[in-house]
Amino acid sequence: MSDSSRRLLTLRNVATLAVLAFVTTIYRHLIRPWHLSWGATTAERRSSLPGDELLDGVLAQSTRAVTIAAPPDEVWPWLTQLGQGSDGFYSYDWLENLLGADIHNADRTLPDEQTLAPADTVRLAPEDYFVSPPVTSLTVREVDAGRVLVLQGFDGGTWTFVLEPIAAETTRLLVRSRAAPIRSRVGRLLYFLVYEPVHFLMERKMLLSLKARAERAPLDS
Repeated sequence: MSDSSRRLLTLRNVATLAVLAFVTTIYRHLIRPWHLSWGATTAERRSSLPGDELLDGVLAQSTRAVTIAAPPDEVWPWLTQLGQGSDGFYSYDWLENLLGADIHNADRTLPDEQTLAPADTVRLAPEDYFVSPPVTSLTVREVDAGRVLVLQGFDGGTWTFVLEPIAAETTRLLVRSRAAPIRSRVGRLLYFLVYEPVHFLMERKMLLSLKARAERAPLDS
């Protein structure tokens, strides 16, 4: 290899590293903080929410929110129906079903799906899924009907839903996810680069779908 070829290769490597460094910096300092707090105010992001006490060491935390033009008692029934085999997660079910999760999102609230109590299980996939429970299930840790639902995974991570009335016919829905520490460096890398962005896209869709369903609920009755 000639000296000019070596210099060109070196310049290309330097340019590639510079681009990667730039993209990483933009994602870390702009994009990631934005999607971790999508829709939430600074006060909401910093606030203590039910379920926070269930996990001491935290790998990452997101707090997202949406304002719904409906009272909490018209939003709550949709939350109690969360789960595979119940009424889905109101997100991209076609994507979930590509992985064989057999998710079907409900368009109406059903009286038979309104009982939820601590220690109940919320499934993420069928019981005969290729990944076995408890990996594919969440446990209900706290229920305050009309206000709070706290779910926890097998690894200790939590998923909390909080309904806060801000006017007679308006509700603020907060959703907080707290991830348990991951020992493996590869595992942490996959979490930040793959799981977090995908979870954001799915959770954002869920929040917007919950908003749409709750706001049109009076028309369904």
